[in-house]
Amino acid sequence: MRELLRKNIANLTPYSCARNDFTGEAQVYLDANENWQDFVEKTNANRYPDPLSVAVRKQVEAVLGLPFPKTVLGNGSDELIDNLFRCFCEPGKDSVLLMPPTYGAYKVFADINDVRVSTVSLTPSFQIDFPALSEFLHHEKENRSREGRLKLLFICSPNNPSGNAFPLDEVKQICELFDGIIVVDEAYYDFSEKESAVKLLDSYPNVVVLRTLSKCWGLASARVGIAVAHEEIVSVFRSMKYPYNLGTPSQELALKALSHASEVERGLRLIKEERERLGEELKTLACVQTVFPSDANFFLVRVTDALAIYHYLAGLGIIVRNRSKELHCENCLRITVGSREENDRLLSALSAYKER
Repeated sequence: MRELLRKNIANLTPYSCARNDFTGEAQVYLDANENWQDFVEKTNANRYPDPLSVAVRKQVEAVLGLPFPKTVLGNGSDELIDNLFRCFCEPGKDSVLLMPPTYGAYKVFADINDVRVSTVSLTPSFQIDFPALSEFLHHEKENRSREGRLKLLFICSPNNPSGNAFPLDEVKQICELFDGIIVVDEAYYDFSEKESAVKLLDSYPNVVVLRTLSKCWGLASARVGIAVAHEEIVSVFRSMKYPYNLGTPSQELALKALSHASEVERGLRLIKEERERLGEELKTLACVQTVFPSDANFFLVRVTDALAIYHYLAGLGIIVRNRSKELHCENCLRITVGSREENDRLLSALSAYKER
């Protein structure tokens, strides 16, 4: 693993904040240069948060089954994605492999970190093109140099924007092909029936699985991302992340949500039921050409004129996402599964839509 790390990260002496030095309970805190006054009448708002989010991670283990020693929390998955680039990729030398169409932030973070982006596209039906992927990885391995190499490979499953999840045996097949860091982004995992790549961690220490409380757990504003990885990778993440990257309000919201797991499970069932109904209803509409299968809480829908329909819906106060510029997504809208009332309003609007 140390051979994959950037040398400056491997040799980094991490900053030790006050809450790293003392982790117990005390009556007088004079170690962190905090203000002793709490002006917003919120307990401990004037105190720094737990830098390791220990209480949340213990609940994550208890509720989600993600092992405590193998987790680190981030300010959303986006912080964790950025940290992966900063941990492993030498700016201006190393590269990352993406399989478009996929989550657009991967390329943005690659560009920010001056990391070259290579691509092996999904097929038009949004499946992994294994012949092309195998050929690319074999060629990269044969031609890599000391000056730079392919360090990261991202698998978004369920994939955004297509909505489909990849079977675990396909992820395992990629693990057999690639000896760099394989990042499996499972932001929409809760909505899928596919097995999680967390099951691969013991066999493949180069796998990093990303989860989030933003989707199924309804905490998009709290920004609570979870990385699950081999302890060596987790240790590196902790050494180079921002000292207090997840605020106390976010940690408290995460603990509250995780304590309401049965309610979240009922909410998940409602979303799945509405996904089934919405998908079938969309297929009956004249302006809809294809509703792609979804393992997520959204559909990718090919329509007759995506731009016109997007503006038509926006004029009615209904906002969807136009994904037409993405590979294989010509005239496609991405539509989130909302409440029954929201979905009915969308369906009624699309039923009344007339081609100009």
